[in-house]
Amino acid sequence: MADTQPTTFTLPGGHRLRYTLTFPGAPERRTILLSSLLATTAAVWDDIVAVLHQNGFRVLTYDHPGHGGSTVRTKDLAENTLDGMADDVYTLVESIGITQLHAWIGCSLGSATGVVFAARHPGVVRRLVVVDTISASPANAGVADAFSPRVKALRSGDQTLEAALAQTRERWLGEEWLTAHPDKRAWLERLMAETTIDGFETCIAALLSSQFDLRPLAGTVASSGVERVLVVVGEKDADLPTSMKALADQMRDGSGKDIGFHVLPNAGHASFIDAYGTWLDVVLPFLKDN
Repeated sequence: MADTQPTTFTLPGGHRLRYTLTFPGAPERRTILLSSLLATTAAVWDDIVAVLHQNGFRVLTYDHPGHGGSTVRTKDLAENTLDGMADDVYTLVESIGITQLHAWIGCSLGSATGVVFAARHPGVVRRLVVVDTISASPANAGVADAFSPRVKALRSGDQTLEAALAQTRERWLGEEWLTAHPDKRAWLERLMAETTIDGFETCIAALLSSQFDLRPLAGTVASSGVERVLVVVGEKDADLPTSMKALADQMRDGSGKDIGFHVLPNAGHASFIDAYGTWLDVVLPFLKDN
């Protein structure tokens, strides 16, 4: 059955991941893992999941720490890293008997986690789709830290979580698009309401960590069992078209492979939402091509 209820998995450290594996009794369907943005749940992929089912895949999704039904890894912010988050997902994948993922598709935080996962667990991911992500922590990238002030405002009470999430939606999609799509705005509001302040802070801690730098991993990922890589970015997603082109070039130079790179016109940070049709036109052939 495709309609599978979310399940909670307890990790060795005692924290929990909520996940859903569709078609659990159909291993002949190739498995695609979808990893979401910060500040929402795995349900943000629902429209994409439906299309993947129609094309013969099954799907594994999970909630990030402190989001939806997942608990934070640890209150020690220094211990919250993408390495740890990726290893938690590997433990989950292994526990449910999946030895290979046909593809890992992530957006933003989910993409960064996917690159780290592929580097740390070679041979598990066959195809990697990297969507709308920064390549390094602000300190490693040499840019201003836009994350810490957001957390500080929440912890001090200067801003409510609801207001912070509203600003996040606007950064992703723009007020004009949200106003033109009130149903999608309401849908995102419901999903994002399952974000906790602890989850927001600990996932941001992973993005601020000195360990977060995808650039040294670029060549390794593309040559460590990942057969193909596709990099996708929204045209309106700040400076990410430039930085993600550089990341794709580093993957190509490090592996000698042809790395796909696409800029989606008029799309923002959540390009699989505001450029849904165009995004599928790019990603589906990549997944289906043998």
